[in-house]
Amino acid sequence: MQDLKLAFLQTPLYWHDKGANLAMLEEKIWNLDQQVDIIVLPEMFTTGFTMDVVSMAEPMNLTGTKWLKQMASQTKAVVTGSIIISENGNYYNRLIWAQPDGEILSYDKRHLFRMAKEDHFFDMGKDRKIFKWKGWNILPQVCYDLRFPVWNRNKANEKGEMEYDLCFYIASWPAPRSRAWDILLPARAVENLCYSLGVNRIGTDGNNIAYTGHSALYDFKGRKLADAEEQEKHVVATISYRELQEYRAKFPAWKDADAFTLGN
Repeated sequence: MQDLKLAFLQTPLYWHDKGANLAMLEEKIWNLDQQVDIIVLPEMFTTGFTMDVVSMAEPMNLTGTKWLKQMASQTKAVVTGSIIISENGNYYNRLIWAQPDGEILSYDKRHLFRMAKEDHFFDMGKDRKIFKWKGWNILPQVCYDLRFPVWNRNKANEKGEMEYDLCFYIASWPAPRSRAWDILLPARAVENLCYSLGVNRIGTDGNNIAYTGHSALYDFKGRKLADAEEQEKHVVATISYRELQEYRAKFPAWKDADAFTLGN
């Protein structure tokens, strides 16, 4: 199994300005100086984290989705991030996973941030997804999902193997709670015997909420492999499938996990 090269973009976002955000992010993507397998963008990368769903939402396969699809085709990498999607009269904070072969997958944020009244404006995602790319199994998550370990729990699949190898969290995680972010990202890696990536934004949004980034990648032992600190930058890092499987073979703690079933 090949290694996986990840690129993540930590950046401020223009408030409620899709055109400006897409132009800015496209320039940053083209500034990547090497071929990668997956490019990860922050939560609500076209608008900033907003509850103004009526004016900011779009249907699937419109501006945001088409842009992601185009970027994936041109870079030959998966490009992923979340946008506000309207569907059948409902609104979703939807992570879109655009593959270079044209396939589009998605995951709707499960845990809606009630302290910002996200649950008043958005509908909760029902399905936990596992994406497959270049032999890797990958769990997509959005921001507040990070606080809920049961939803993230890595269980055995029908083959008796672990469900996923990498979990990633795209976020608009505010500065006052950055310590929780720094604690929970490596915790998810350790407890699930996987790699864990968190991609947060920086800057201040239209509600005067500050974000300090701390985007980072951790391995299965909770060791930090790469981070963007509090800077506007992109980071490229490689994760090893061989090292992950060797560790799981030596320390198969997941085989002693308690069985459970997730409900809706």
